Amino acid sequence: MKKFKINNLLNTNKQALGFTLIELMIVVAIVGILAAIAYPSYSAYVIRSDRAEGLSELLRLANLQEQFFIDNRQYTASLSQLGLGAGATYETPTGNYLISSVVVNNTFTLTATAQYNQVHDTGCTAITVTDTGTKAPSICWDK
Repeated sequence: MKKFKINNLLNTNKQALGFTLIELMIVVAIVGILAAIAYPSYSAYVIRSDRAEGLSELLRLANLQEQFFIDNRQYTASLSQLGLGAGATYETPTGNYLISSVVVNNTFTLTATAQYNQVHDTGCTAITVTDTGTKAPSICWDK
């Protein structure tokens, strides 16, 4: 009789180790749901942070235009005269925006045009600032 109890105890201690298929599928479903919620938020955050670079570069170039005006009594359409490369356009350090300048009758308009992944920034693919400080579109500058 003792032998039976010992064998019985040995059988109960031998439990299967690991996960069942159902448990694994539940974990995969939970991870999938979390990823589906988190990824769009992350993508929107990256786009907003890249827009901040475009906005700051526009303001920096507007300041350079004003300094050029003080020195030369006119604005320049050639950003190379502002010390920004050899072309008529300027690409931001990350390459997400291409900035150009238009000068008409002693006024300027700087335009940052989105490139690469930044083209998904709805409503903010072309951001401008003028010599009077007018910023458009306003939805891009408010955040």
